[in-house]
Amino acid sequence: MSTPGSFADTVKQQADIVRLVGEYVKLKKAGAQNFSGLCPFHKEKTPSFSVHATRQFYHCFGCGASGDIFSFVQKIENITFPEAVRMVAEKLGIAVPRQQPSSPAEAKEAQLRAKLLELHERAAVFFEEHLRMPEGAAAREYLAGRGLTDETIQRFRIGFAPESGFMLRDRLRATADEETLKASGLMAWKEKEERQETSSGSALYSRFRNRIMFPIDNEAGKVIAFTGRSLAKDEKAGPKYLNSPETAIYSKSRVLFNLDRAREAIRKLEYSVLVEGQMDCISVFSAGFQNVIASSGTAFTEAQVRLLGRYSKNVIVNFDPDAAGAAAAERSLALLVSEEFRIKVLTLEAGFDPDLFIRRKGKQAYGTALKTAPDYFDYLIARARSLYRVNTAEGKVQALNFLLPHLQRVDNNIRRDELASEMAQKLNIDSAVLRRELKQAVGTRALSMKPAGGPQLTEAEKILLRALTSPADSEVTQQARAALAADPLHQEMESAHLLDSLLAAEAGGDVTSLALEPTERAMLASVLMHESEALTPALVQKALNALHRQNLERRQRALKQQIAEAERKQDQASLSKLMQEKVTVDRALRAG
Repeated sequence: MSTPGSFADTVKQQADIVRLVGEYVKLKKAGAQNFSGLCPFHKEKTPSFSVHATRQFYHCFGCGASGDIFSFVQKIENITFPEAVRMVAEKLGIAVPRQQPSSPAEAKEAQLRAKLLELHERAAVFFEEHLRMPEGAAAREYLAGRGLTDETIQRFRIGFAPESGFMLRDRLRATADEETLKASGLMAWKEKEERQETSSGSALYSRFRNRIMFPIDNEAGKVIAFTGRSLAKDEKAGPKYLNSPETAIYSKSRVLFNLDRAREAIRKLEYSVLVEGQMDCISVFSAGFQNVIASSGTAFTEAQVRLLGRYSKNVIVNFDPDAAGAAAAERSLALLVSEEFRIKVLTLEAGFDPDLFIRRKGKQAYGTALKTAPDYFDYLIARARSLYRVNTAEGKVQALNFLLPHLQRVDNNIRRDELASEMAQKLNIDSAVLRRELKQAVGTRALSMKPAGGPQLTEAEKILLRALTSPADSEVTQQARAALAADPLHQEMESAHLLDSLLAAEAGGDVTSLALEPTERAMLASVLMHESEALTPALVQKALNALHRQNLERRQRALKQQIAEAERKQDQASLSKLMQEKVTVDRALRAG
């Protein structure tokens, strides 16, 4: 949280949250000061994510994510608050002083992340050195056989992990303790009860041994993890590809291999090429197609889709043509369609992955294949025809069940209708039947996505919430504060607790720093994101008058009930007092 007068506060005052968030989310103007788009923090079809330009905060009405520019960058980049401040400052060209952590826990986390980055850089250098040594001869021979030049090896910092489990450990021990080495993911170990030795010297050993090492970088080009390709073929060698585990600096579902090198080419060319593994990615990149990326050690994920969408929403998917590759492509297509990507699918002939295709047929042939890649639905229809006997009734049902989940993810009604017609024609399915099935599937999805209703605020409450979140020196803020301090008209309102929180906070303070319940934060965001008229002293007075009248009407209704109860009990003393108060309330209401 930024405090007044701090460096973070200085950066925040100069930041344009709409422009900075717009680097990650496609925003459209949705009001005088409000911009909206698809939330980057959860999967959604219609925009529920809003950014307020002047009040400098964002809120998602779908998942509840809310905050300022720093919390946004923290969440989307998976970094600490000081790192978010530094990143925003650098984007704005503001010189960054040495930052002091706000708590011991934050300091410890920042120190750990910095140390892990240092350890991974040292490990990358270690692996590069050992690839050049005599023990790396087999690794060099393998890489040469895969067509990798020395220039490519150096560019991607490919290395070799020696057979010894202790050389890297001993190299890194000079700069890190055992706890940090364990946290790095570079080491494996056996617990004491598993070991014969009583000394601690053999507890830690390198996770990667006798493997070709491919560094995995973050978007800034810093090494954060590795994939190791085994050279041994015996059963004790372990898996063919071994990936780093999750650490404080690496989350495999949030990383795309080669994005740090490819992102500028993706922006320039306005599309990306998605392949399945590091070797395919390196081969395609080295052939001159520098807009290529690959998923990192896991199936393609929603987080990776959103990350890729920051740079372009045009993609060519080129996975292996075998059954596993086709299944992976279909899973990826489903995610990409949900995020409104424009997709083509390149299927190479049987037996060829991108790497082998380029080595055998050349980069020009691969370029031609990219240019002629079919639209994703043409690919899916062809896939359905190959999987099922569509000349039979049962086969048509199976093909329809295969395609409908993909079709129902298409949000645009016109496009979905066109695709349905094309599908019905190519599969010889009755279009009326197909449309009926599609309508039912889409209707079910829409019903499941219907948001729950929230508190209903009066116009007067909305005006006062706006006034209390306006700049401290504004007339409307001072007017509202003075009026509600003198007469708490709001106490019976839906927003009473929220208004109390604003009154207790510093006037004109940062709304993102308020300690609010999620429902209250959503309530405030809903009001501030939908300001329809200018806030004036006359409008605030009108709201105060409305609250006063609502309280009088509420008291009038209560008095009628109490008078009836006093008459039933024949309580003349209470009845007299209640009647006198009712006369006063009635007179006030008539006077307006």
